[in-house]
Parts: sequence; structure tokens; C-alpha cells
Amino acid sequence: MASTQQRPASRRLQARVMNVVNVPMRLLLGLPFATPAGGRLMLAFIVGRKSGRVYRQPLSYARDGDTLLTPGGGAWKQNLASGAPVRLRIRGRDHLARPELVRDQQTVAALLDVITAGNPMAGRFVGIQRDQDGRLDPQRLGLAITHGFAVVRWHLDGADAARP
Repeated sequence: MASTQQRPASRRLQARVMNVVNVPMRLLLGLPFATPAGGRLMLAFIVGRKSGRVYRQPLSYARDGDTLLTPGGGAWKQNLASGAPVRLRIRGRDHLARPELVRDQQTVAALLDVITAGNPMAGRFVGIQRDQDGRLDPQRLGLAITHGFAVVRWHLDGADAARP
């Protein structure tokens, strides 16, 4: 019988906590006006690739020029079709964005630096330790990418590219 590798207890606990916290966050972020949480969190309306059901996923984000960056550690990103637009609710307004999954280790490391600079709380949820110089541990980052971690770069469409 093949053994399955189980996530560390801290990650399992974090997933359970997020399942509970996401319920009120969906309501708060879904409001048609800006809320204090909207400065670093957005609500993505993601269509299930098999079910066709629309899932409302609260996500942290940071701005990088004309794009938004989200750490993608959960299973939700598997439903992102390359180039297919996704509706995002940011600060009470809807925007269309095209997701790009970034998995190149050097690029992911650079983008995580941008994310943590713009949204320090997001760095705590990523859970990849930094060395004494402040760089992400390359072995742990590589392992995370191997197990599905990515950064989602959201390209805002047309008029939506204006600062949300």
C-alpha cells in the first residue's frame, strides 16, 4: 500500500482556520462599497473547472504596476484557465482580470518579495522561511513549487487597469 504524504500539522490547522474565517470575509468583501479589509484582500469569483459552479474565494493581493499579485498555495488556483477572465471584487468594485500562474523559482521569489512588501500579512500565510539575509530559503521554495505553489499574476483588463 502506497503511503500518502500528509501536510504538516501547522498547514492543516491553517487550512481549517481559513475555512472558518473565509465565511464572513466572503460577505464583507462582497459588499458593493469599500471596506477596511479591501485594501489587502479581494474576492475572486472562480468557476469550477469540472462543476461549472462559481466559487467566491477571498484572496490577499499586492499591486505590482498594472498587475495584482496573489500567493497561490491553495487548490482554488487549479480552476484558473490560462487567459480566461475572472471577476474580482476589489474595494467594492468589480474588475475583470486574466490570471497567469508563475512557477519559475527565481520569478516566484522576486514576486513574493513584492507581495510581502505591499502586504506583509500575506508573507505570514505563505510560510516559507527566510535566511539571515532576508531571502527565501531556496530549498523550501523549490519544494513548495513542486507541490503546487505558484504566484498568480492578475492582468486587469482594459478600463479595469485603472487603479482599483
